[in-house]
Amino acid sequence: MMLAELLVVLLLGALVWFWFDSLKAREAGVEAARRACLREAVQFLDETVVGHGVRLARDERGHVVLRRAFEFEYSVSGDDRYAGSVVLEGREVVLVDVSAHRLAHRAVVVNLH
Repeated sequence: MMLAELLVVLLLGALVWFWFDSLKAREAGVEAARRACLREAVQFLDETVVGHGVRLARDERGHVVLRRAFEFEYSVSGDDRYAGSVVLEGREVVLVDVSAHRLAHRAVVVNLH
């Protein structure tokens, strides 16, 4: 096998690994969002997450991992939509944010007229 063929096979293998790893990370993100919505007693809309970014990062042990961010939507009453987010390092969930509905209720509207 020539060097060019070996590089193509290695590249294809890396792409297949990345694709499968991304699917597993997405599944972990969906499950984390679902659990957070249950805990907050809100409705997890569309039952899915959307990838928002991938980058290299170091985990708490100093190992280089892929940090993936996902966004999802949830509702308190069924008539509203709020944005939530999930961050994974490798396959470990490091952040789930479902605080937008609490912040919206605390907002104060001031009429300047």
